[in-house]
Amino acid sequence: MRLTQIDAYRWELPQTDAMRVPGLIYASEHLLPHILSERAPEQVRNVASLPGIVGRSMAMPDIHWGYGFPIGGVAAFDVEQGVISPGGVGYDINCGVRLMGTSLSRDEMRPKVKDTVTALAAAIPSGIGASSALRLTGAEERHVLTEGARWAVRAGYGEATDLDGIEEGGCMPGADHTLLSPRALERGRPQLGTLGSGNHFVEIAYVDEITDPEAATLMGLAQGSVTLTIHSGSRGLGYQVCDDYLHTMLKASAKYGIALPDPQLCCAPVQSPEGSAYLAAMSAAVNYAFANRQLLAHWSRAVLASLFGQHRVRAWTIYEVAHNIAKLEHHSVDGVMKRLCVHRKGATRAFGPGRPEVPAKYRAKGQPVLVPGDMGRCSYVLMGAPGAMKETFGSSCHGAGRLLSRKGAVRQARGRSISRELAAQGVFVIAAGRGTLEEEMPEAYKDVSLVVDAVTGAGLCTKVARLKPLGCLKG
Repeated sequence: MRLTQIDAYRWELPQTDAMRVPGLIYASEHLLPHILSERAPEQVRNVASLPGIVGRSMAMPDIHWGYGFPIGGVAAFDVEQGVISPGGVGYDINCGVRLMGTSLSRDEMRPKVKDTVTALAAAIPSGIGASSALRLTGAEERHVLTEGARWAVRAGYGEATDLDGIEEGGCMPGADHTLLSPRALERGRPQLGTLGSGNHFVEIAYVDEITDPEAATLMGLAQGSVTLTIHSGSRGLGYQVCDDYLHTMLKASAKYGIALPDPQLCCAPVQSPEGSAYLAAMSAAVNYAFANRQLLAHWSRAVLASLFGQHRVRAWTIYEVAHNIAKLEHHSVDGVMKRLCVHRKGATRAFGPGRPEVPAKYRAKGQPVLVPGDMGRCSYVLMGAPGAMKETFGSSCHGAGRLLSRKGAVRQARGRSISRELAAQGVFVIAAGRGTLEEEMPEAYKDVSLVVDAVTGAGLCTKVARLKPLGCLKG
């Protein structure tokens, strides 16, 4: 595929054939060969052909092959003329990350890392199909789908101040639980408060480097302080919502005469009955994921209190971002403010300074952007920059991005003990799923530092802090 280099971090897919807008991939020359070795750039091109797309079809440096849209893909559609697509959100609706600061230091945590990860594993159900000790009634589940993390706090799981640090305040408006199938509701009831499998995790880390002291102080981050990162999503409920509406959207694409370069891009006009129904059902799954992470955060706090003393440790929500979501937002397009449906799939909202959606304490600096790496290297805390508002509808990368398929990682790990290798680096890991450590070994992912350098080099974000892992619970 022919790309035109714009600068050190931008590569354009020129507008050809059925493309309505150009494509744009953010990457360094070091990252580009792997990106081109996959078919993900073809997906960037395919997305550019959908009706009502504005600006460009974009991909972040953690791009890799996904269902319909690439993972790492960003696309915005005019609400009046454009479409909404389940493939642009993904199966794990509102898979996202919460970062929590703590009053603990690395020196306090290091002798108790093994105990802490073991206690987290006992407190948080994880793995494929895991069930929670919490059993929702049908009425409670409906409240979860409508209220999100607000339901969890009201039910005693966490603190009201947590909500200030969650995207959308932990509750996506417009959710309608009546638009979910009985199967989706059935799958959701036993799984609220579970981690999931694969790349979902709870990680204990410490602040290794601070780049922006002012922003770090706003977040409560200090050199050597311990953090908790929680990565999970909407579990089987979100998967079922996506699967149900893919069938609906295939019919809708034909009904509205939408030419699809790939059936996985099936979609409907945003304001059509089918588009409106998917948006409302997706919002309900978004709220389920917000509530899920709130429960995981509450139980993680309890683990720290039991091990370090209720009055000795504090843990607060720094911020929580959504990765797989479509949102109605206002952005400038050719100098005119327009209402858009912004799809971020494996991408993070990265609003710059001044946006009213950003919590008041961060508004002057920009929205925190959380970029986890792999189990053995590091993660980053960034902030959205004005460049993101100009180019990407306030979007940035969401992680390192896979370098190897899961099968490829297992092949490469054959004969090795990933847990022992990580322990030698000072990282204690427990995994719930068989083979998870092999699938999720550090070499399976791109170097997150290179990914972060690309988005900061392109002016989409600024660096705040680097976090180094101490221990991890993998799903």
